[in-house]
Amino acid sequence: METTNGDRGGPAAFSLAGKRILVTGANTGIGQGIAVAIARAGGAVVGAGRSAMDETAGAVEKAGGRFDAVAVDLSDPAEAVAMLDRAWETIGPLDGLVNNAGIIRRADAVDLTEADWDEVMDVNLKSVFRLSQGFARRAIAAGRQGRIVNIASVLSFQGGIRVASYTASKHGVLGLTRLLACEWAAKGINVNAIAPGYVETNNTQALRADADRDASIRARIPAGRWGRPEDIGDVAVFLLAPASGYMHGATVAVDGGWLAR
Repeated sequence: METTNGDRGGPAAFSLAGKRILVTGANTGIGQGIAVAIARAGGAVVGAGRSAMDETAGAVEKAGGRFDAVAVDLSDPAEAVAMLDRAWETIGPLDGLVNNAGIIRRADAVDLTEADWDEVMDVNLKSVFRLSQGFARRAIAAGRQGRIVNIASVLSFQGGIRVASYTASKHGVLGLTRLLACEWAAKGINVNAIAPGYVETNNTQALRADADRDASIRARIPAGRWGRPEDIGDVAVFLLAPASGYMHGATVAVDGGWLAR
């Protein structure tokens, strides 16, 4: 995904025409929003996840894009890498990778089980590293430019409450994004991250269903509303497109002003 001076002006700077992007956790929520945004920008989407992605496929196709679904259990990092290799060989070389899939376990820190810790870390951090590693190995060996966008969180910067493993994993994503950028920027691979704030997804359903918690969250967000998946999708397109060619190791907060408060 090389950026040249000719790519930088006008709509082409934000176009993904001719690019193929792998998006994990594309079945719903933020992943679905990112997939549809990629399609609107002219890119093709390879959606990876454990659940059916028919709804996302329909939305991508309606937006004029191509969608290929690949099944994978991201709690098994080795399976995640095997999936990427299969997709590269059978669907075609990848120009970008969006590490979006994530899970959360809520419990007081004194009660969090080792199993809940390990499950979150395997999906949210270990698979992110292994997929990024697999993508970079193939891109570098083929002399291809590439983009990696990791989905971090405002809890990459804050502590949160009752989400110890999630917070630790998202702090790890921020650090990993910086480390990989330092190693791979000179090799033609841009690695950046997005830190969503409170977004309307399955992971936040419990918070939105709690009237008091919902009200307190809205009261702190300067924008006065929860984010929507498309808010994240549009920023992901920017980080995958030529316009962000000189961005390496950044974590962009898309939070309605939450962290600025």
